Amino acid sequence: MATATIFAGASLLTFSSCNNKNYANFDDRFAEYPTYSGSDLELSVDNSGTHFRLWSPETDKAEVNIYDEGSGGEPVMTIPMEFHKENGTWTASVPEQLYGKFYTFRVQSDGRWLDETPGVWAKAVGVNGKRAAIIDFSLTNPDGWENDRGPEVKNFTDVIVYEMHHRDFSMHPSSGIENKGKFLALTEKDTKSLLGDKTGIEHLKELGITHVHILPSYDYNSVDETRLQDNVYNWGYDPQNYNSPEGSYSTNPEDPSVRIREMKEMIKSLHDEGIGVIMDVVYNHTAENDGSNFSLTAPGYYYRHREDGSYSDASGCGNETASERRQMSEYIVNSVKYWADEYHIDGFRFDLMAIHDIETMNRVAKELKEINPDIFVYGEGWTAGDSPLPVERRALKENVARMQDIAVFSDDLRDAVKGHFTDASDRGFATGKPGNEETVKIGIVAATAHPQVDYSKGNNSKFAYASSPEMIVNYVSCHDDLSLTDKLRHSMQGEPEQNMLEAAKLAQTIVFTSQGTPFMFAGEEIFRDKKGVHNSYNKPDSINAIDWANKSKYRDQFDYYKGLITLRKAHPAFRMTSAEDIAKHLVFDEIDSEKTPNLISYTLKDHANGDQWEEIRVVFNGASKPQSVNIPSGQWKIVAMNGKIDPEGNLGTSKGGEITLNPYSALILSK
Repeated sequence: MATATIFAGASLLTFSSCNNKNYANFDDRFAEYPTYSGSDLELSVDNSGTHFRLWSPETDKAEVNIYDEGSGGEPVMTIPMEFHKENGTWTASVPEQLYGKFYTFRVQSDGRWLDETPGVWAKAVGVNGKRAAIIDFSLTNPDGWENDRGPEVKNFTDVIVYEMHHRDFSMHPSSGIENKGKFLALTEKDTKSLLGDKTGIEHLKELGITHVHILPSYDYNSVDETRLQDNVYNWGYDPQNYNSPEGSYSTNPEDPSVRIREMKEMIKSLHDEGIGVIMDVVYNHTAENDGSNFSLTAPGYYYRHREDGSYSDASGCGNETASERRQMSEYIVNSVKYWADEYHIDGFRFDLMAIHDIETMNRVAKELKEINPDIFVYGEGWTAGDSPLPVERRALKENVARMQDIAVFSDDLRDAVKGHFTDASDRGFATGKPGNEETVKIGIVAATAHPQVDYSKGNNSKFAYASSPEMIVNYVSCHDDLSLTDKLRHSMQGEPEQNMLEAAKLAQTIVFTSQGTPFMFAGEEIFRDKKGVHNSYNKPDSINAIDWANKSKYRDQFDYYKGLITLRKAHPAFRMTSAEDIAKHLVFDEIDSEKTPNLISYTLKDHANGDQWEEIRVVFNGASKPQSVNIPSGQWKIVAMNGKIDPEGNLGTSKGGEITLNPYSALILSK
């Protein structure tokens, strides 16, 4: 989700006050609720049988229904549950292992039985996620799973993130992939486009990224898994069951084990190629209000409410969860730990992270690091609307210095480089609009304090909010809003396409040479578009799918992106890990932006961060005309110039002096 952008299946939500009860003044009561964080929520199976435990402190009665099937039919067994006041849970047991069966909970609240629910901890579900499944998880592990491990991550700044959606990446007829739109698409080897270019996992290896960030892969609400032939598309920001994979990405959503096994096979396939897997998580809201699994198990507790009792809505999707309440905080922490442990997930991207409180996010990072020190946690440091949670408690980008091992997206760099995300016609630094130079510099130094950066001139931020570059993720576009290609086509309308291609190269050169962690949107390396659609969360594959014929058409673009990634991975000067090092080793040239707009020049000096190159000169010309810079005399290798790049510096040599850059281009020199 982008800043203040309302979407993610909002049309699917039910807007009502929770069960007609006013929860606005329940905060004190909720604070008194006991909490329970045992590993047996809500199902456990052992040699003594099958055991159920539901956290629901304020309900009158609770029961478990057992079914033979994942949908349809009547319960084969209904078991009353016993209440334990000390921890707020209800329990029931059956003296046999019910593998192959399905179950739901039902609670009575204020004298009324609520609808059945699989609970909030369903780890395996039937079709469409309405019933939880009882399976043996050891049978879902692919061969070699016990030795599976993602890539080592020494520093967050070493990570290169590639954001993708399962369907976007493989659905197009040109993909050459058999399991289109499925987890298994990323297990297929040697896939090629109709024109012979590498696609799928082979494309990722060729490009050189370190991690894929995959849009929500938990079980979400908007796709009917019994009608996959309808090819309904959704990004998945409408959570239903947080701890089970989405069935529409499996080859058989009727079988609860298949989606689990196939997701693990995908992860192992990527790990085998040295690529990490980051999961997009959306704990900030649910797809439904009164009908959510949260509301059907502990009415009112998991959400924030307004004074009139209606749901507060910082998500822009009808509700927002209350992470500051202990059981919800425990839920978020234990859920990500479950994905890291059971599925070997290498990182988590938190949607609208600022809806969550800082304390919870710090617990998330701390406890994940205990499972796997290489896990990368980052998120959107904003909300889509106001929240009852006080600003000083929110996991905002402005508060990132109070968070440990967590990064936030830089909307500073994003909007300054390409133009504001809300205005398709607005240009930015890379497309000829003056006045963004200082904000681009904020991005270059990863929002850290720098003696040559004047934060008072920043467009979005007015102070150095990051205490380390490892707290910043730099990008110019993502799944939200216009893709970079569409943005350029709107804002540069009337100019030749070649100018747009050069502007795209310049924009990404800024991202990949800036301090912090670079992040890119899948397919932009082959000039992928979304047919000009801003909010394509539920648009068809014809809008969202990557056309792999573009890899041949825009091969020069792909090669440039590949070169940028190779350059960054080879040179630690672009990957410094402390604000002090950036202030010491990154020096901007003094350029009068009034007289020479859209020109930034800086040096990475003295073998920055142990780099083999003593000095690296980086110049950006975002103007629509050629501009010149004076380079100190020396024996310089040309690494990038006028839309060409060679990470080895074999494009030629220069002795310095005046060098003229083409419009919308970058110059990188080394010695």
